[in-house]
Amino acid sequence: MKQLTSHEGLHCANCGAAMQGEFCHECGQSIHSVLKPMHHMVEETVETVLHIDSRIVHTLPPLLLKPGFLTLEYFAGRRVRYIAPFRLMFVLCLLSFFVFHLAIDQFADKLPANGHPLVSVDSSAIEAATSPAEVRKALQDELDGLQNARNTGVLPPNVLEQARVGEQELRQAANQRLAALGAAPMSAASLAAPPAAATVGPASDTRPRDTQRKASGGESGSVRIAWLPDVANARLTALGRQFQKNWDTFKHGDPAASAEAKQRMINGVFSALPPTMFVMIPVFAILLKLFYVFRRRLYMEHLIVALHSHAFMFLSLLLITLAGMLSTWLRPHAAWTGYALGWLQAALILWIPTYLLIMQKRVYHQGWPMTLLKFWFVGWCYFWLLMFALMVALVLGVAH
Repeated sequence: MKQLTSHEGLHCANCGAAMQGEFCHECGQSIHSVLKPMHHMVEETVETVLHIDSRIVHTLPPLLLKPGFLTLEYFAGRRVRYIAPFRLMFVLCLLSFFVFHLAIDQFADKLPANGHPLVSVDSSAIEAATSPAEVRKALQDELDGLQNARNTGVLPPNVLEQARVGEQELRQAANQRLAALGAAPMSAASLAAPPAAATVGPASDTRPRDTQRKASGGESGSVRIAWLPDVANARLTALGRQFQKNWDTFKHGDPAASAEAKQRMINGVFSALPPTMFVMIPVFAILLKLFYVFRRRLYMEHLIVALHSHAFMFLSLLLITLAGMLSTWLRPHAAWTGYALGWLQAALILWIPTYLLIMQKRVYHQGWPMTLLKFWFVGWCYFWLLMFALMVALVLGVAH
């Protein structure tokens, strides 16, 4: 327990006012000096990091479970117990996109860098065969499927190598099944997979891809929009060329370059998402102002509603993403947890529009018919504006 300390006779080092507490009532400067021993600074840092503000406990549960409660409390002047709307939205936005980014990276790492699916073989038909003839037929069917995939001419070298290894595994599985059925195994020569087939199609051009595009007339020209200044046109031109470069590297580059381009584009998209959402919040407030113009509310009131609405959506996105990641981790060990978390994700997704509808009803105090009508039109307008903004963020991210 802290002891009572008298500040009588002390004066502020900044403005000279008589001190009545630990902070000057004139300029706000603290009486404590920043020149402290190192162990005191470490103690304060640990206390700051580990200290849990009670406002979190008072803010997050009603934000998730009580539609409109925080907004009405803020309008009523009861604000000290709760986190400020902008800070709440800002922290939840960054945290939700950070966790969502981790989930996307976890999923993307399971795919090849160039976007082609992994080649997998299925030997279940061979193992289920009951006669040597069925074994040979099942093997031939699988080999024909692999050959058809090769004949497309679009598989990169790493996937072609997977096909070669898979074909060898199929031949070995067929030989083991033949031995189990008491039939003569296939010859050793037939167990070796044939060399990778050459790409079917016209002879490939070995020139660099940029040279091929210039030769074919595909070099992207400069962007020129008459009513935009030269700086904006130059920026759009640079973005277009970087977009084309990243996409070409991702689709047609070697595995290392393709993986680097994929990660660069993903990072670019997620770096563009938070600023995009910050722009959409005042836009959403403008929509509320237009649809509730006769309610005679200030724009700042609609902005508070928009901040709390988006904070709730970011919190829901965070919980849905965490539930999905936890389900992926637990499902191989306990399948029932995956189903339970899947139901939790579905409940959270259904709760989002329900929450926003109830919140709109409680904040603006209109009947259900008018609330439903305005909720539909506001949601429809905001959905298309959000889709446009996300497409812009996607383009900017790919051109990163």
